[in-house]
Amino acid sequence: MARTRKPDFLQKTSIRYTIFIYFTVTALVMILLIGMSLYGRLSAQLTATIREENQAVINQVSLSVDSYLRTIMKLSDSLYYGVIKNADLSTEADTVNSEITLLYDNNKDSVSNIALLSKKGEILSAVPAARLKTGMDVTGEDWFKNTLERPENFHFSMPHVQYIFDNSENQYRWVISLSRAVEITQGTSTDQGVLLIDIAYGSLQQLLDNVAMGNQGYLYLVSGAGELIYHPKIQLIDAGLARENLSAARDYRDGNYRESYEGKQRDVVVKLVGYTGWKIIGVTPEQGFSLNNIKTRLFMVFVVAFFLFLLALINSYISSRITAPIQELEKSVNALEEGALDTEVYMGGSYEIQHLGRSIGDMAKRIQALMEDIVAEHESKRKSEFDTLQSQINPHFLYNTLDIIVWMIENEQKQEAVKVVTALARFFRISLSKGRSIIPVRDELEHVRNYLMIQQTRFKNKFTYQIEAGPDTLLLASLKLMLQPLVENAIYHGMEFMDGDGEILIKACLEEGKLAFTVADNGLGMTKEQAEGLLTGKTHASSRRGSGIGVKNVNERIHLYFGEEYGLSIRSEPDEGTTVKIVLPAVLFEELVEGEKS
Repeated sequence: MARTRKPDFLQKTSIRYTIFIYFTVTALVMILLIGMSLYGRLSAQLTATIREENQAVINQVSLSVDSYLRTIMKLSDSLYYGVIKNADLSTEADTVNSEITLLYDNNKDSVSNIALLSKKGEILSAVPAARLKTGMDVTGEDWFKNTLERPENFHFSMPHVQYIFDNSENQYRWVISLSRAVEITQGTSTDQGVLLIDIAYGSLQQLLDNVAMGNQGYLYLVSGAGELIYHPKIQLIDAGLARENLSAARDYRDGNYRESYEGKQRDVVVKLVGYTGWKIIGVTPEQGFSLNNIKTRLFMVFVVAFFLFLLALINSYISSRITAPIQELEKSVNALEEGALDTEVYMGGSYEIQHLGRSIGDMAKRIQALMEDIVAEHESKRKSEFDTLQSQINPHFLYNTLDIIVWMIENEQKQEAVKVVTALARFFRISLSKGRSIIPVRDELEHVRNYLMIQQTRFKNKFTYQIEAGPDTLLLASLKLMLQPLVENAIYHGMEFMDGDGEILIKACLEEGKLAFTVADNGLGMTKEQAEGLLTGKTHASSRRGSGIGVKNVNERIHLYFGEEYGLSIRSEPDEGTTVKIVLPAVLFEELVEGEKS
């Protein structure tokens, strides 16, 4: 039987080089297979990453547009509730016009016109426009009719050239109109009117023009009916030189879609903008996900060449000199896996092992730094949320209290006025609390006591109150401005329509090692569904006279600072009154302050 002979060049080669050739060929095949697998995985990961980034960009744009529109709506609220609603236009027209002018001047970068129209379509006030165009009858316009037919809504128009008012500059301005129904007082009569705010389209366009959607991507904005509001090529689309898939956009809801348009595949991300029905749509062509470009191919070639170079070195040093450093490095990696990120990573042995050790050490340091950044960012976010929730105190309470003080002084009730002024000063002193969010229980109780005394004076003793607190609770830590919104709800919503005298009872005590507060009233009460809605925010219990903080925000502040196991619970029955219970950890205020300092 003939024996298979090896090639002559292998017979003349030493075993070292024979092993080197076999191992190199085998490793090269493996490298190519792994490279192809990695290429496929990298392509998939790149696609997923781009999609996640596009989703994040669209979400951020949605927040920006929503915030932009909310700013305009807040301006509308300021005009209505701060200027128009409480004014008599028959005697205060000049004052109203000057206040509208002031608000316009403060927002003229984003607002083109502000106008107040009567139900008959007459201009009552207009800034900076002075009059309607000749022959213009706004009562026949769809937006005017819709506003009066649905007075409870804000109405946004599509972008259009401003055509209602005479413009002394003879310029064509693109605007988006916000209209709402308002209540107008003229002498002894009250009637409906329309408040119109023309939003400068350029300010919205500038907000969207600065958004980048990665490689070859773009975004556009459409209405719920699929009408185009913004597009980077809107002028070409209007001229018929470009097209967009608006018919599909009309039917899209929030989410990611894969669509084929004009023979090309592309990814689409859709996000609704709040209450407007508008949709922000991000588009990324299929080629935006591809790794098939010259730079990527060169990089892959470089990676393969680099591994071949390492392979030559590894084949030359297959010995304990390689094995021992790997074992030492493995010990360091195991220590890192157990969470000891400050472990000294072994960096001995060959170049590859040293390089790997340095990379792992650098990676551990970066992970440690990122963890510290995440902790710091989380703490900063919590503090920002505290400050935001804590800053929502409505100035109406201060205005009403000052009105009471003026009335008392005019009626020579100086002693009562002194009491109210003193209570108001203490109320705001504790509200400030040197910027702290945590204060002692005694200060929180003193704060709500001052608030109740002022409200009792204001409502002419329509209710009585009682505050009880165990001496072992007074030095414990409490969240600032926690009780006052609950008491405020008890006054405005529990007792506002009562026939008899109201009663409010506030208690602080220790229960099962925890600090417990209760705020109970004998008011009108509410159903179980309404009580649950207060904690979820589905039932809006604040009024224009209240602080606006609300039960839900108090509960969220407690969760943010003390944890999810603490917070509010509500027990109420219609016509039986309401009891709100707050549970906090029983921690001394001084210990908590010292812990924060350390």
